Amino acid sequence: MYIKKILVAIVIIGLFVASYFAYFVYNAMFVPNTNFEEPEIYVYIPTNARYTDVREQLKPLLKDIDGFDALAARKKYTSHIRAGRFVIKKGMNNNAIINTIRSKNKPLQLAFNNQETIEKLAGRIASQIEPDSLALLQAMTDEGFAAKNGFDTKNRLGMYIPNSYEFFWNTSAEDFRNRMLKEYNRFWNDSRTKKAEALNLTRDEVMTLASIVHEESKQASEQPRIAGVYLNRIRIGMPLQADPTLKFAAYQLPEYKNTIIKRVLNKHKDIDSPYNTYQNRGLPPGLIAMPDVSAIDAVLNPEKHSYLYFAADAKRLGFHKFAKTLAQHNKNAQDYHRYLSAQGINK
Repeated sequence: MYIKKILVAIVIIGLFVASYFAYFVYNAMFVPNTNFEEPEIYVYIPTNARYTDVREQLKPLLKDIDGFDALAARKKYTSHIRAGRFVIKKGMNNNAIINTIRSKNKPLQLAFNNQETIEKLAGRIASQIEPDSLALLQAMTDEGFAAKNGFDTKNRLGMYIPNSYEFFWNTSAEDFRNRMLKEYNRFWNDSRTKKAEALNLTRDEVMTLASIVHEESKQASEQPRIAGVYLNRIRIGMPLQADPTLKFAAYQLPEYKNTIIKRVLNKHKDIDSPYNTYQNRGLPPGLIAMPDVSAIDAVLNPEKHSYLYFAADAKRLGFHKFAKTLAQHNKNAQDYHRYLSAQGINK
């Protein structure tokens, strides 16, 4: 009888322990454990992060960090941390959270355009993915990589085609650069390559001219006409006389550092630089900025016309007046110069 009581007691205790364990497991795994009101929160886990780093980031987002710790250890997440960008949704339980940060790295849409230099591009990219601007700049200016793939300091900005791309947040600087090379080669398909050849231009020359066209006008509707003007000039051996190249040349000089040239003057035309297209015929040695795809395609699909000149239109700011003769162009230019003077823009 005594032994029977002992056995019953053991069974009861076992059932109690099992019930408590089941309750603990249920709470640790399946009870909602989020502590925020937003529909979802993004968690960014850096490369080579430790569990303590992840815990520190999750602690303010969870009601019960200890229960999360216990389950994380049981599921061996504490020793298998994955870097990335993860979405924690309101009402998630610990099990769902751990499964998410272990295997559901969420990509983002990385976008860039209108970057004037490789340094500014690195800064723009660093604001969107994990590598900092220094790491990105080192990868993007790697001379060995550039030489192997036909780029140098004058044309390397042209490898980065402005657009929106899907990336994982924890993409390395080198992987970002390598992906951009693939996108560049994909962009230069047979159709675009044949159009460049028909114009007797290389890819680099198309990109260089597109950078000038884009700096002249952000209006996609008139970029093909501007491209046509420059191609007409190249065809007859006339200097490009592109004001944006004068600004670029000036900005390379110490006296123009941290300044903005609002009006191109005669003194700018005397700057000794291979980018001075008033003094030098043909295209400059490289890009003066990052052109939009619209400007690139404008060069590849130029408007066919007889215009040789254009000047900014004071009555339609952002657009231009085109002319076939120098006399008409001078009149158009004078109209715009009067507008600048009336606005007090003298330099």
